[in-house]
Amino acid sequence: MSDSNVPLSGRVTRRAVLLGAAAFGATALGGSAVANALAMPGAGMRKLADPFTLGVASGDPLSDGVVLWTRLATDPTADDGLGGMPDKVVPVQWEVATDEKFSDVVQSGEAQAAPDLGHSVHVELQGLQPGAEYFYRFKTQDAISPVGRTRTAPAAGALGELTMCFASCAHYGEGYFTAYKRMAEDEPHLILHLGDYQYEYAAADDDVREVLGPETRTLANYRQRHAQYKTDPDLQLAHATAPWVVVWDDHELENNWADETPEKPDDGFLDRREAAFQAYYENMPLRSSSKPSGIDLQLYRRLSWGSLVNFHMLDTRQYRSNQACGDGVQSGCDDREDPKRSLTGAEQEQWIIDGFNSTSSRWDVLGQQVFFSKIDLTPGSEEGYNMDAWDGYVANRDRIANAMSDSKVRNGVVLTGDVHRHWAAEIKRTHDDPDSPAVGTELVTTSITSGGDGDDGGNDDVLSENPHVKYYANRRGYVRTKFTETQLRADYRTLSKVSEKDAPATTSKTFVVEDGNPTLNPA
Repeated sequence: MSDSNVPLSGRVTRRAVLLGAAAFGATALGGSAVANALAMPGAGMRKLADPFTLGVASGDPLSDGVVLWTRLATDPTADDGLGGMPDKVVPVQWEVATDEKFSDVVQSGEAQAAPDLGHSVHVELQGLQPGAEYFYRFKTQDAISPVGRTRTAPAAGALGELTMCFASCAHYGEGYFTAYKRMAEDEPHLILHLGDYQYEYAAADDDVREVLGPETRTLANYRQRHAQYKTDPDLQLAHATAPWVVVWDDHELENNWADETPEKPDDGFLDRREAAFQAYYENMPLRSSSKPSGIDLQLYRRLSWGSLVNFHMLDTRQYRSNQACGDGVQSGCDDREDPKRSLTGAEQEQWIIDGFNSTSSRWDVLGQQVFFSKIDLTPGSEEGYNMDAWDGYVANRDRIANAMSDSKVRNGVVLTGDVHRHWAAEIKRTHDDPDSPAVGTELVTTSITSGGDGDDGGNDDVLSENPHVKYYANRRGYVRTKFTETQLRADYRTLSKVSEKDAPATTSKTFVVEDGNPTLNPA
């Protein structure tokens, strides 16, 4: 794919949204008796203003279905987190078509947007055709949502091609979400978000954009923060362009949390965790299997794109041991080598290994949050490692790397976010042995905005001490990948600025990984 502007053909455009809205009233759904009753005097509900201010989304595609999402909010950033909605269940009609004009509607129905889930809607479709593109929209009363485009995964056994973009770390206050717009323009089949979708912090004096509300601690706080993010037009466009597969990192709750341990002593942390988890589910296109239960939410899961790619989506926060040696970058920390320490927890680790042992895909991808490869961050003879990343959980990391090598995995790939920089590395079977063979590759995306504009400075000291690390860049952006039977191509997409709107995206580096050879080859 070139760096030039992508033609508008096939894109979910404002024209498509308007066409979809105009046509919706002519369908059977437009004459819903329930919808008509809501608008009638005495129905017990005031007529709503535009409730689709947060846009639409889809996610977790299977070969016969996908999740459709929206959340009703007439006053999306209200301090009480209720989005201006009444304390009532609101019926929402939905429909799915093969074309953006909705002349061929293949499925339709009605969902209930309930106040106890923030008036969110999660529709789990079944019975669609594999490997197919669809368009969808919602309606309640006279309000019609924007049009979204989604697609199902290919059938089992299919190879073909997959264009997938992945991203991480979007701080609303630290820049504009132009990278999401550029991602949508790349026309991906799938988008992965690897965490820090939103940040818990209150506004800072040097923010580029105003962050509303205090540091998030309550359900109302988290709902308001998610809503502010979702009002961003570039983020809405990316959600409406392709299905997303999401996992969290720390800032969806609190910086550097570890299972039931907060960053700092906090008697109210478990209440905060429960509130954050509920708001996360309410605002993401997740299946009901991820609906939270108290302080728990099942997020790690496996999704297949035909027989081309297995996505093993990890949760590296909810089950981890607390960070060793006081967290941060540490030297001489023996505790990080303790074989009992775990980033994944024993059950998730076994789930990963079982998935490796049973795979038949051409590519097996771990979608996860923190730096997997060993990386010495302290120049000179002293070694310093990040205790919040896999370097703080060495045995857990090496067991998974060994399993990647000794299992049915043909091509192992780790996708990573968190660090606000572009990196690329070759994964060693045993990272403490520099002569250990490579067993996979790691692609690390920079942030959408976190860290501000960045610069063009290098990191030669760290690169020279970590010869398995092949690339570093400190600009904002995302990574665009293309999987085929014979190779994986990774384009590192960067923006010159996020402190201003609409910066162009360019490809700063491209690597190709050939089938059967875990080596990063510059294109």
